[in-house]
Amino acid sequence: MKKSELNKMSRKELEKLKGEVENALSKVAGRELKAARAAAEKAAAAHGFSLAEIAGAPAPKKRGPKPKSKGAPKTKAAPKYRNPDDAGQTWTGKGRQPGWFKAAVAGGTDPETMAI
Repeated sequence: MKKSELNKMSRKELEKLKGEVENALSKVAGRELKAARAAAEKAAAAHGFSLAEIAGAPAPKKRGPKPKSKGAPKTKAAPKYRNPDDAGQTWTGKGRQPGWFKAAVAGGTDPETMAI
């Protein structure tokens, strides 16, 4: 059918033609599906299975999310400051200042004198 013929058709004729085309497409899709199913059955049979066995095979189970790797263990930073009153108390200089450090600085002690 030529484009010029379509331009001469009425709306009713075009809608009828559209219905016929959709019907023909549906039939062609059905034939193609049947051919694909036959080919799949043939391929399954070549491997010793039926298509129903392949289609009904349970899917592999999904696992949960992978656990995050911990990587190398964290190492503590070396202490940078030591309490002059108690040598067992140290501070790396990172994070929150310990009370003994704050008290010493507030009392007038230079932080450099507490450095290790």
